[in-house]
Amino acid sequence: MKKKIMTGAALLAMVISVAGAYAQDNSKGIYGNDDRQDYFQASEARRKLADSTVSFFKAASVSADGRLKLENFGEKLQLCKNEPFREQTVGAFCSGTLVAPDLVMTAGHCITDSLDCADAKMVFGYAVKTAGQNPSSVSPSEVYSCKGIVARVQEKVGPDYAIIKLDRPVPNHEPLPINRGETVKAGDKLFVVGYPVGLPVKVAGGASVRSVSFLDYFVANLDTYGGNSGSAVFNEATGLIEGILVRGGQDFEVKSSLFGGKCRASVRVADGAGRGEDVTSISAVAKYIPLPGQESPAVEVPVQQPGVPDLSACVKPAEGASLAELMAYIDCLTAQLNKP
Repeated sequence: MKKKIMTGAALLAMVISVAGAYAQDNSKGIYGNDDRQDYFQASEARRKLADSTVSFFKAASVSADGRLKLENFGEKLQLCKNEPFREQTVGAFCSGTLVAPDLVMTAGHCITDSLDCADAKMVFGYAVKTAGQNPSSVSPSEVYSCKGIVARVQEKVGPDYAIIKLDRPVPNHEPLPINRGETVKAGDKLFVVGYPVGLPVKVAGGASVRSVSFLDYFVANLDTYGGNSGSAVFNEATGLIEGILVRGGQDFEVKSSLFGGKCRASVRVADGAGRGEDVTSISAVAKYIPLPGQESPAVEVPVQQPGVPDLSACVKPAEGASLAELMAYIDCLTAQLNKP
């Protein structure tokens, strides 16, 4: 067979074609188009919703004066050059929403126990409010601590939520209303507000419900990432919260250029393709969210400071308890006292 000889011009054309396709592949979002918007790009109505969301930071990452410990997004994840928001900062680990003056709703896997609660700060106002100006701090008054966990559930397939009581009521942000009526159905239009990958708040629309499970969650094609866990998912028609973003598909994949370099880019699929993102139905958690004017429910799991034994975790035996019950109580107290 006669070998075909590729001319220099043909080789150059191939390089340009591959490079162009490579750049194009990196410029789109997860489901169809990338619908994420920064705070300053969103409508006034959606900015107001974003004002009532919180980013979860580790306590050590928030200074007393409101400075945030942040990293460059592109450098941290070795992102491809055309990845959206590459030059912004990341630092938050989860998202949440104010649903009562002193209650924040999030995913159950974001805050798993009282120690997690003690080590978390809930921050309002982490947003790009002017193009090109990355936030580096917030007012100290916008930083809240955890008083305790009101309710928490975490299932691998099914609901995943936590209701966190704050250390004080929030005076300058409005609790957001939830849907207390009929649940969503396939095809309903949605949008989400949260902190993907720990970036400043993003509003992402252009999504819809794919399917509804009887296990208290539904699946949607939301443009969300790790860090969006706990984000409120809204009904586009009503503006009410329909659920909490809790699980999803793979966020990034490694891309190789023609010349051997590697970088990470968002996984991109068509609107109707891919795994979809799981959203805990708001009906699973509505009973813990008071109506306007009602008092918030009591804390079930008080915050536990690191190094302080939680002796309340040990059930004190009743009068006339057996020796085995007494020994079990002593073992529990010993274990709590010896925790690092």
